Parts: sequence; C-alpha cells; structure tokens
Amino acid sequence: MTSHPLTVPAPVRRSVTVRSPQARAFEAFTARIGAWWPPSHHIGATPFRDIVLEPRTGGRWYEVGSDGSECDWGHVLAWEPPSRLLLAWQIDAQFRFDADLITEVEVRFIAEDAGATRIELEHRNLERFGDRAEAMRERVGGDNGWTRVLASYVDNCDRPTA
Repeated sequence: MTSHPLTVPAPVRRSVTVRSPQARAFEAFTARIGAWWPPSHHIGATPFRDIVLEPRTGGRWYEVGSDGSECDWGHVLAWEPPSRLLLAWQIDAQFRFDADLITEVEVRFIAEDAGATRIELEHRNLERFGDRAEAMRERVGGDNGWTRVLASYVDNCDRPTA
C-alpha cells in the first residue's frame, strides 16, 4: 500500500510598507486595530464597535459588538514590540470562533530607510482547516482577505495624526 503525503497549503504571505517608524507602525497595528480594521470583517452578531488586542503574550484578541457583546477571534502567542506579533487565529471556515482550532498569523515590523516600516504578514498552518484548507487559503489570501485588511491598515497608519 502506497501512502500519499497530505498536501499542505502554502501560507498566505502579504507585505506592505508604511511611512511610519517601526514603533509607531507596531502601535498603529495593535493598539489602534479597531480604528482601521474593515467594518465588514466581523464575526459577531452585530457590527463591531472596537477590536481589541490585549498587549501581552496570552492576551485576548476579540471584537466588541455595537451592542457591547464580545466575540473572541483568538489570542496573542507572542508580543515583541516593536518588531513582531504572533496571533492565534481561532476562526473556522464558517468564520465562527473555534477554541479548538489554531492557525497562526505572524506580523513582522521591519525598519526601512527614511523612517518607513515594512510589514510582513504570514497566515500559516492552514492545513488545520482540513478539507476546507485550500478554500480558506483562497479566501484569506484573496483581495477581500489580508490584502484588503492590510490596505486599510496602510491608509490609517500613513494618515497624519493630530
């Protein structure tokens, strides 16, 4: 009997550059995530009022609905300001929280010349979606997935602050 190796989908990788120093880019991504995250990208029963990333390893990652309800997305696996953030994405293929599912979203903040920062995002372990792995890779890797999320981040991060 011949065994066939399981096909593992490639991670989704996206990279953007912002005109902000590394520490400011990290802060904008983490502390102000609710200000730039696309409003259409929520999993709670109501539109979100805020998105929260608790600033510590083990911290929660969740949305706060317009009705005050909370809906978990995952948790912080590594908190290394201003250079790296590793998140447990615990959202299943139906875009519902699943405490037993963990894929990883790693975000690196790399200082560039002239005060710019390159953000490299990798969403990996997609094989954990089982038979929905390739469909989820296409969904989170598509134009309305991480590409749109990061474009929204760039627009907000590069906007001058008062």
